[in-house]
Amino acid sequence: MVAKIEVSVIIPAHNERPRIERAIKMTQSTLKNANLAGEIIIAEDGSNDGTQEIAARMANADSSIILISDVQRLGRGRALNRAIKASKGNVVCYIDADLATDMAHLPELICAVMNEGYDIATGSRYMQESVAKRNKKRYLASRVYNGMVRLIIGSEVCDHQCGFKAFNRDKVIALLNEVKDNSWFWDTEILVRGQKLGYKIKEIPVKWRESDSTTVNIFKDPKEMGCQIFRLWWDLKENSRSQ
Repeated sequence: MVAKIEVSVIIPAHNERPRIERAIKMTQSTLKNANLAGEIIIAEDGSNDGTQEIAARMANADSSIILISDVQRLGRGRALNRAIKASKGNVVCYIDADLATDMAHLPELICAVMNEGYDIATGSRYMQESVAKRNKKRYLASRVYNGMVRLIIGSEVCDHQCGFKAFNRDKVIALLNEVKDNSWFWDTEILVRGQKLGYKIKEIPVKWRESDSTTVNIFKDPKEMGCQIFRLWWDLKENSRSQ
């Protein structure tokens, strides 16, 4: 009899060759130590550095590792959407391949959804108990960004962009068709739209360190950052008018 899958952990991967094997093995170890039956889904997104080959080798050797791959770059948000829809766990998580967030927090993240009744749980680098090491310039830009989302859209979340989240699968599936962003803003949009629907969201303080290898920098283009925030604000306003 095949064991029921309790948790699906998604690892988005675009050109993560130096990190993907360690991320998979660390996830396996964490789930095993927490006595959780889970699958690991590699959402490989158009890599050209050998990431796909490493993930395929590991998936062929272990049936609990699932590779979803595309030769073309879909974008982070679209790759996550596809992986979530393919998941089998009642709780669906995703973690960044660089393991910037201490994996010791993963069981707590899962427990918030599985046992505590939250619809979404997300790591937060900005809670009082959090320990986050970050470049000062990026830290300031991140605080400004999160402040804008809170002020303009009315979000109650402190940290929208931490790549360490868990969802009630049924609840997040219901959100996916509403989310319009296919890239970095996906994280913010999923949290904001969840709040607007009354989803229970828990922020968890985490130990986090900025990776030298990070390829995501949403703060290089302040204009794009502002446009996405105001696009979502307008979309939500239009939706409220039509109801």
